[in-house]
Amino acid sequence: MTNVPTVQEVPIREEIDIVHVRQAVRDVAVSLGFSLVEQTKMVTAASELARNTQVHGRGGTARIRVERHTDATTLRLVFDDDGPGIVDVEQALTDGYSSAGGLGLGLSGARRLADEFDLHTVPGEGTTVSVGFRARKPVP
Repeated sequence: MTNVPTVQEVPIREEIDIVHVRQAVRDVAVSLGFSLVEQTKMVTAASELARNTQVHGRGGTARIRVERHTDATTLRLVFDDDGPGIVDVEQALTDGYSSAGGLGLGLSGARRLADEFDLHTVPGEGTTVSVGFRARKPVP
């Protein structure tokens, strides 16, 4: 069994914290034996969601969680913020939509990259986005 913490928390307050989230996700993915392609998907999704947490959510927390089951391992990334929330989720998940002048691929891109995607938001109270990446083979 690999020596990977079950849960890591990374605060997201400023732009450099996005780099910290990316590195933490890569480190866990590598230690679990995910392929380079899978690692790239995870780090890309983590980067987009961390940036959204920092820019739109005015900061928050990333949790990196390893979920081990008898037949599978999932690397789950959960991003929480207490920001303004998302008023129109359908619009926010549309490719090309951006409320901040970017490419508009953050949420929709993360959803495409992940095996599992869940978004919970309450306008005025914040947003939680969870993505899961399942190992294609059992991870020790």
